[in-house]
Amino acid sequence: MGLSDKRGYLGLGGESALTKRERFARFPWSLFLLLLVLASVGFVVLFSAIGGWENVHLLWRQIARFGMGVVLMFGLSLLGGEKLYRRYAYLFYALSLLLLIAVFVFGTIGMGARRWLSFGGFLLQPSELMKVALVLALARYYHDRTASMRQDSGGLGVPLLLIAVPAAFIINQPDLGTAIMVISIGVTVMVVAGLSWNLIIGSMVILGASIPMAWNFLYDYQRQRITTLFFPEQDPLGAGYHIIQSKIAIGSGGVLGKGFMAGSQNRLEFLPERHTDFIFSVLAEEWGFLGGCALLLIYAMVIVRTLIIATQANDRFGVLVVVGMTAFFAFQVLVNIGMVIGLLPVVGIPLPFISYGGSSMLTLMMAMGLLSHVSVYSKQHGRSV
Repeated sequence: MGLSDKRGYLGLGGESALTKRERFARFPWSLFLLLLVLASVGFVVLFSAIGGWENVHLLWRQIARFGMGVVLMFGLSLLGGEKLYRRYAYLFYALSLLLLIAVFVFGTIGMGARRWLSFGGFLLQPSELMKVALVLALARYYHDRTASMRQDSGGLGVPLLLIAVPAAFIINQPDLGTAIMVISIGVTVMVVAGLSWNLIIGSMVILGASIPMAWNFLYDYQRQRITTLFFPEQDPLGAGYHIIQSKIAIGSGGVLGKGFMAGSQNRLEFLPERHTDFIFSVLAEEWGFLGGCALLLIYAMVIVRTLIIATQANDRFGVLVVVGMTAFFAFQVLVNIGMVIGLLPVVGIPLPFISYGGSSMLTLMMAMGLLSHVSVYSKQHGRSV
């Protein structure tokens, strides 16, 4: 192989000399297999949720989105060199923030909110991209700081600003659920980066004390969702309808479920948003408690596999990227299932790889591609953060 050929396998910065074959060998194939299983489960449940062949075009569209996501995942994981995403982390954050701002000018309104940008018929939700961009920006920021600087309260301004600005835009769309997700992901990265426990405890105290004040800034429908969490029976045909029907569907599934496409709440269309936010209720009704536990087990296996990648990362940036992307994935699972079983307010968070949706699917595959990139360029020796 000549010198020019060797240079073709180097990263953009010349820091890595892995060949294409080596990159494929280092790719986390076990993680990809788990995602393939999750997506396949999602296709089966979605087929039932949309009423079978009546709306099968929605299933084909979801399969196509997953196919695009696979290409995106492989592209991001195998592209460039080890330092590629660290180099452009702030640029990606800035572009994502510009898209968020563009929503207020050019955004498409749907279900009473302005959250999407339309590109030739494809709807993009910039707030989903921001989840990934925020992780990259915070990982870059903390990578460039020493251990003492990471615990310095004077250095909190930049990361808090990186979190607060997009969160403020997202809240005003309005989309409280996604804003909470963005804040949670950002705080997780900050904690793992070495934030002082004194600051963490102090912040929790301040946050708890500010809840009554924050209540006054919520929209009426957001307050209603919170009160409905505790008292859904007060408005069984209105605000409490979703959660009541969801609980009925999950409870009626029992241990083994009613069988594929045999769920009464789903088939008789009592269950609202059954192909998006409440698709777990469809799964639980048809496949029962054991089916729900099986899905949770697959989710747990994905999380464990990604955290193993974090232990093998070469530097702090890689660790924080993997932890941040894992938090993104795990929080969506936690919030979605928590809301459909009545433990959390209904905030419109999709179930990863199961709920119907384009932006969510592609953003999740993007996150998996970025953490797979860390695995590809890992030296297979865990290092401390």
